Amino acid sequence: MSLPLPCPKPEGSPVPRPSIAEVSALIADLAALRQNRTSAEYAVLMDRKAELLERIADHTPGDTEAAGVARLARERTDSLKSTD
Repeated sequence: MSLPLPCPKPEGSPVPRPSIAEVSALIADLAALRQNRTSAEYAVLMDRKAELLERIADHTPGDTEAAGVARLARERTDSLKSTD
């Protein structure tokens, strides 16, 4: 995978706006993972995806679709963690 997980931000700290480079790296990592997927790598990548979608939703207030997609991604990621 090309980028490490972002460090959690302290409570009350502004959430950084997602960059095109982050989105591009996530897409590249998703494509690479399709070739040789392990469940641990998949869970880490889905957590990155959920975090990125949450940040996108945070920076697009009023966009209910973005918020819904982020919520579903987080629920899916959390369900992967609960099966460990």
